Amino acid sequence: MDITPLLPKGRQVINGYGDMGFRVNGVRFEGSVLVRPDLTTTWPVTSIAALTLESLPIDGLAGIEILLIGGGSRGTVILPGLRRQYANHGIVLEVMDTGAACRTFNVLLVEERRVAAALIAVP
Repeated sequence: MDITPLLPKGRQVINGYGDMGFRVNGVRFEGSVLVRPDLTTTWPVTSIAALTLESLPIDGLAGIEILLIGGGSRGTVILPGLRRQYANHGIVLEVMDTGAACRTFNVLLVEERRVAAALIAVP
């Protein structure tokens, strides 16, 4: 029995992570990435401490309701002021370790949620 979820064409599914990169829709990306439902791009952030509005601008997240932050090998805390700035634009930040963020992104994508993931690469 095939249990592969049906996703609209072009949706970005995270196939794997580790070795300082990610595999999305079968394509290898080196370093950190920003994964939106329809597009994956490299992201020049290597630590959660470098997360700012400048490093992850809200205008690049149009239509996104949930932004998962994969903070590396361990989840961490985001400054309340930064969380509030995204919330003021209707975006909920959820912070967790990178592996959990990858898995959560895929689940929310299958549920047709408007989700993006900013993922810091892990070894």
